Amino acid sequence: MVGKDAALHDDGADATLAMIRSSARAFLTQHGGLRRIRALRFDEPGFDRADWVRMAELGWLRLRLGEAQGGMGLGMTELCGLCEELGAQLAPEPVIGALLSASLLAASGVPAGRLEPHLSGRRLILTAWQETLDGLDVPGSPQLGRLFVPYGFAADALLVPVQGAGGLSLLEIDPRDVEFIALRTQDGGHVCTVQPAPRFAGLLLAEDVRADMARALDEATLATAAYMLGLSDAAFALTLEHLRTRRQFDRPIGSFQALRHRAADLKIQIELMRASIAAAAATLDGGVHASERSRVVSRAKARASAVVLRVTEEAIQMHGAIGYTDEHDIGLYLRKTMVLANQYGSALWHRRRHASLDPASPLRGAAAPARPRDASATPLVG
Repeated sequence: MVGKDAALHDDGADATLAMIRSSARAFLTQHGGLRRIRALRFDEPGFDRADWVRMAELGWLRLRLGEAQGGMGLGMTELCGLCEELGAQLAPEPVIGALLSASLLAASGVPAGRLEPHLSGRRLILTAWQETLDGLDVPGSPQLGRLFVPYGFAADALLVPVQGAGGLSLLEIDPRDVEFIALRTQDGGHVCTVQPAPRFAGLLLAEDVRADMARALDEATLATAAYMLGLSDAAFALTLEHLRTRRQFDRPIGSFQALRHRAADLKIQIELMRASIAAAAATLDGGVHASERSRVVSRAKARASAVVLRVTEEAIQMHGAIGYTDEHDIGLYLRKTMVLANQYGSALWHRRRHASLDPASPLRGAAAPARPRDASATPLVG
């Protein structure tokens, strides 16, 4: 579990984390588990609106907001615990994207009455921020499209950062005022490119949100890493069960030394991933300078993206031929991994950002790599 071996603030925080994890696990299991995921694939909007409202009623969108804003005032440790449970069940709902929007709306100082419909699940607000194929840079170009908005068709409103005279402004835009270009993803969901017409224009919520945007994106990045941790754990558990039950030469294939060594190595990588995410969450909860926050988040995300790919690819291999069929559940984890691994920055981008921020690195101060804008080059869709 995220935070299992990390030093928590107190016994109360430990109990809160356990309660969040337990309620999330129970809800997702009782509402169909992987059967629900199969039923929602290749459909619009890609998740169940009724389930979305129920998730909001559990307070998932309120975790990181202060009590004055209708939130719970909890930390990244608790949010990572929730996202780990979501990853274990491959939940398709745009929880992380909605949390990103909630954070930006709260930072913009919108009235509680305007924020509440989003927090209650009655109105879904998503943020269209990404302009390049990789990374967390937000230039805010008013006349360039925004890429890879997960489940964009489901949005009741869009938040779009746009560079203005006073800084990086935040606009709320009616989805009917822009053009959507949908791309199917490997897991059966979709992402949207949002095209301005001819430039983005809408309700101005805040004059300069650059610092708030950087913080919210770092938190969404770490939450995504935690989702991938839960995914890795679940895929590994499914693989271990297969190694115990699949027999060859009158013995379980898990007794073969080569497979035992591969499984042990995957377990070590997952635990390193867990420790990195827990350490990053504790660092953010402790309050640090923006550069240190970004450094620890990049360290965790770079490791998570690399490990989740390795775990799911080897899981398919260790399942043998059945692992390559769509009927077997292990394939669902690989498909989700192919979509998630590069969200909020690839492993390469985060390794380079970490190096540019690490005091001990000779690359300290170097810029993160620039990437072309050609959306056809991304491995995200299929």
